[in-house]
Amino acid sequence: MQEISMSFATKRDAISALPKTPASDVKKLGWRGVMRDVQKSGRVVVTNHDVPEAVILSAREYEAIIQALDKARGRDQATLEALRERFDERLKALKAPGAAAKLLAAARKPVKLRGKVKAGGSY
Repeated sequence: MQEISMSFATKRDAISALPKTPASDVKKLGWRGVMRDVQKSGRVVVTNHDVPEAVILSAREYEAIIQALDKARGRDQATLEALRERFDERLKALKAPGAAAKLLAAARKPVKLRGKVKAGGSY
């Protein structure tokens, strides 16, 4: 099946690139006529006065979209879990003996940034 991925920014461009059929043809040709068009490309935009109103997808196209979304969701979950593990690992340092005293000492110590930001794993 075809993998589909698109950002919301390209949604309008994607719709304009799809084959179109006017709503009047849907009425005139009936469901079978519309499905013939859908079978050719997998999807058809139904327009009313040249304004997109709906997109009709084949079952195969719908499944491809769902699979792509599930795959993307899985990547997001894996990334989130890796971030959570890194965060938890860094928090362990706060539970070490003497960590509270070190943190208070660091907070009390004046810092001269000289216009620079201190960030990252070494700080």
